[in-house]
Amino acid sequence: MDFELDATTQDLQERLWDFVDNHVVPAEPVFHEQLGTGEERWAWSRAPVLAELRAEARSRGLWNLFLPQEHGDLGAGLTNLQYAPLAEITGHHGLLAPAALNCAAPDTGNMEVLAMFGTPEQQERWLRPLLDGEIRSSFAMTEPDVASSDATNISTSIVRDGDEYVINGRKWWITGAMNPDAEIMIVMGKTDPGAERHRQQSQVLVPRDTPGLTVVRPMHVLGYDDHEHGGHAELRFEDVRVPVSNLIGGEGEGFAIAQARLGPGRIHHCMRSIGVAERAITLMCQRVDSRVAFGRTLSQQGVIREWIAESRVRLEQLRLLVLKTAWLMDTVGNRGAHSEIQAIKIATPATVEWILDKAIQAHGAGGLSQDFPLAEQMAGIRTLRFADGPDEVHRNSLAKAEIARQVAKLS
Repeated sequence: MDFELDATTQDLQERLWDFVDNHVVPAEPVFHEQLGTGEERWAWSRAPVLAELRAEARSRGLWNLFLPQEHGDLGAGLTNLQYAPLAEITGHHGLLAPAALNCAAPDTGNMEVLAMFGTPEQQERWLRPLLDGEIRSSFAMTEPDVASSDATNISTSIVRDGDEYVINGRKWWITGAMNPDAEIMIVMGKTDPGAERHRQQSQVLVPRDTPGLTVVRPMHVLGYDDHEHGGHAELRFEDVRVPVSNLIGGEGEGFAIAQARLGPGRIHHCMRSIGVAERAITLMCQRVDSRVAFGRTLSQQGVIREWIAESRVRLEQLRLLVLKTAWLMDTVGNRGAHSEIQAIKIATPATVEWILDKAIQAHGAGGLSQDFPLAEQMAGIRTLRFADGPDEVHRNSLAKAEIARQVAKLS
């Protein structure tokens, strides 16, 4: 693995930092104001300043950077290793930067699903507007009545009735679904409960305005409703009917499609989270160098210096693991990088949580307040220990694979 960034990535880094510093950062207070005075508080995608940022990003060639090169001219055609340092930059200012570049979850994962498994008709109807940033989307898998850490537990029923599928069930923590611009949802449910457990599930496209689909309520994460990103919703499906042509892939392929979607999604979260931690270290250093206690600045206190040094060491270790994972995904594929994807999913929230905790402590009570981004970032990073699979599931699977590998070496 070559640790030097190639010329394309270096050029994109320079252009992206310039865009973030000179356009995204000044737009953040404007975005807050516009969203607060708009008619629909969940419709973050309608803020005029965001439209301006998107137009600027497109003009600079900073659009759809997430979509890897195997999808041809649909995106920027970057490798995972090239995209990694760019996603990190967007993590520094996660309020607007990912959305400005059309690289925000869950749209990124949904676009990849449609690019990989969608029919030409599905791609024309839904993928193209998503790639153009005209609409938003959601991915509806998690349910309140089952332990969704085991995706085979999904109980929402998808029953064929002639030329239609009839959907019944409940979903929750559906990211972005409070936004009225989330016009399409990819819904995962069971089409054949009697099949082998990994072949029972399918995924179908459900337009937001389909009769029988109800957005029940927003979900709060440690007190935050995340309305600036479209929130997280509880949904109810009551005899929701969609055409059979809305099936993604084939019946029984839903679990496999979900796994294909979650691999890239996990590394994207990790890349952005590194940017969150970098910003936290910056804020921590600035704070402790400007505050005096007991006759000297906080930056002269040994315990504070220990926090900062340990933060740097932990973050550099994490970054190397994430870059290795991106490189493996490019060279041996997502399946070949499965263990590393699990490892970064375990390591990232733990590392970034630790750094955020120390940054909050260094800020005193201010670190808990809305005057700094740290508290809200802590809520978001804590969520990653559940999102795309809880820590315990990944640890168990990783340990199982490691035991098998070590035992095989002895045989």
